[in-house]
Amino acid sequence: MHDHNHDGINPAMVERGRQMLHDDESYFLMAETFRALADSTRVKIVGCLLEQELCTADLAAILNYSESAVSQHLRVLRQLRLVKQRREGKLVFYSLDDDHVRVLVLVCLNHIRHGSTPDPSVAPILAVLEEER
Repeated sequence: MHDHNHDGINPAMVERGRQMLHDDESYFLMAETFRALADSTRVKIVGCLLEQELCTADLAAILNYSESAVSQHLRVLRQLRLVKQRREGKLVFYSLDDDHVRVLVLVCLNHIRHGSTPDPSVAPILAVLEEER
């Protein structure tokens, strides 16, 4: 049973909701991250980097884009710490910044495929997320 006051508000639920809020800066950074990933080219780049590191030329060849275009997208992804770079001589290799980025992409893939069989590689991640509830 829900205990709503005469204004239709449940004070216990409101208090619980307020306790779950994070600081404004965290929400701003999350919004910026999602804004960066709102571009399908950037999501493709992140997808290419799920399992391996690649240089700009490799990414450009895979995606059939110019190296310049790929570099511009990589700059945005780097600024938000979604990808990192490693220099080897004249080549710069890119990889996902950490496993959180991989989890974010895999959970999103699982979400859009909801209703079909989940990707087996997402199962351990989803299990961890369920345990954290």
